[in-house]
Amino acid sequence: MWRQLFYALSVLAILAVAALVPFHPEAAWAFAVILPLVALGLYDIASPRNVLGNYPIIGHLRYIMEFISPEIRQYFLEDDKSGRPFNRQQRDLVKSRGAGSSGTHPFGTEYDVFASGFDFAVHSIAVKQVPKTAERITVGGPQCRQPYDSSRLNISAMSFGALSSHAVLAMNKGAAMGGFAQDTGEGGLTPYHLEHGADVIWEIGSGYFGCRTRDGRFDDEDFRRKAADPHVKMIEIKLSQGAKPSHGGMLPGAKVNAEIARIREVPEGKDCLSPAAHPEFDTPRGLLAFVARLRALCGGKPVGFKLCIGRRSEFLGICKAMLDTGTLPDFITVDGAEGGTGAAPVELSDRLGLTINEALPFVHSALVGCSLRDRIRLIASGKVVTGFDLVHKIAIGADICNVARPMMFAVGCIQALRCHTNTCPTGVATQDKRRARALKIDERAEHVRRYHRATMDSFIEITGAMGVAHPDQLEPRHILHRMPDQQARDYGQLHHYLAPGALLGDTVPAPFAAHWNEASAERF
Repeated sequence: MWRQLFYALSVLAILAVAALVPFHPEAAWAFAVILPLVALGLYDIASPRNVLGNYPIIGHLRYIMEFISPEIRQYFLEDDKSGRPFNRQQRDLVKSRGAGSSGTHPFGTEYDVFASGFDFAVHSIAVKQVPKTAERITVGGPQCRQPYDSSRLNISAMSFGALSSHAVLAMNKGAAMGGFAQDTGEGGLTPYHLEHGADVIWEIGSGYFGCRTRDGRFDDEDFRRKAADPHVKMIEIKLSQGAKPSHGGMLPGAKVNAEIARIREVPEGKDCLSPAAHPEFDTPRGLLAFVARLRALCGGKPVGFKLCIGRRSEFLGICKAMLDTGTLPDFITVDGAEGGTGAAPVELSDRLGLTINEALPFVHSALVGCSLRDRIRLIASGKVVTGFDLVHKIAIGADICNVARPMMFAVGCIQALRCHTNTCPTGVATQDKRRARALKIDERAEHVRRYHRATMDSFIEITGAMGVAHPDQLEPRHILHRMPDQQARDYGQLHHYLAPGALLGDTVPAPFAAHWNEASAERF
């Protein structure tokens, strides 16, 4: 029917215009509209796409609506709590704090506080005054010669390449102004990470970008030279990432321009893929030997590793290797499966890995059970946005939190979900220089600083309101979780927290026994 209607209308329109032209020559302009539509209709009929073949011209409405559907959902259909991966309230809070507003909310909470999964804390009448010194913590175990005085909140790993140079520069300047650190991501240490003098955490992924040989192996001398820069404060070995565990990094070829290719030492215009596993080691012992190797090369700066927890026995194997070799990382970053990325296979993002609230108690408890926790700092990464999120993560096991996507919001991200297309409308996640120029570095750096400052103030205030005098005194019992039966249980009841040395005796506690017995320092 639609095909016949299209043909009939086209013929009638052409005949009508042709009849009018002798009397009204200006009617010939109608051909400028009709003939292209006729041509488009004929092309659509021959199209391999079923919709256009059966519904020429009007079938394009389907593709137009599909193209703008993310914007329709975000701006017209989502309520303040339903957006994913971050809801409107979270995004607005970051933007409000970045702009210097209070971030207050009228009329009471909009959350269903009786819904299963709702987390909250209990306050105390005896409010404590938490010292400003509690905002910082020293990273560096007994094997570290240059410990780092770290903020409790830093910028998480985001590579130049995934982000534009303007976004990296804005974050770097904001971190320098606010006195916190920026993680380079596995894309390598670039001039943009050093431009404004912020403290830098250099992440070394399996591709060894920025310190690699021609065949993709680790280059000791290149690393030694760059790690000596005084702005580089810590070295982080990336084992896995929450958003795509066991996959390696992936930067689409559309983003690999000449500059990125030069910095990463990879071919221009081709997908930049780092291997899923490190070429330099393949056992827990090998990992710790690599930690010691990097620590020696960088002059004794803190060296640690980042991972998303999968098989528990594999992390316990690393713990056994620590006990056997005596080599300890200075910190471990636990990346939750809910973490973000510029591009990843959807199945890996949706279905692999432990969330931060499951992984963090396990890692903390494993280190306590091996009597190692007091010498290793834990960094939590995974959808941390607010001051309460910091309190939550520190209470269940962390010392420090890293944030990535909220810092993107602070520099202008609108969650358009086009990070992998090189067409980011705000200039944050693109290598299109024209788009990136829209991001004003100085203005957005101030937003980064303000967001960090307001979040730290909130963190300190909530800690004191809970009757806790210092963040180090936060415990799992301080955070409650609403269960399906509407009863609330604290995290100490939800997870098995080990006593110091509990894994070193003859009898291993039942929740850890099977994984501990399976764990080996000789294999992952």
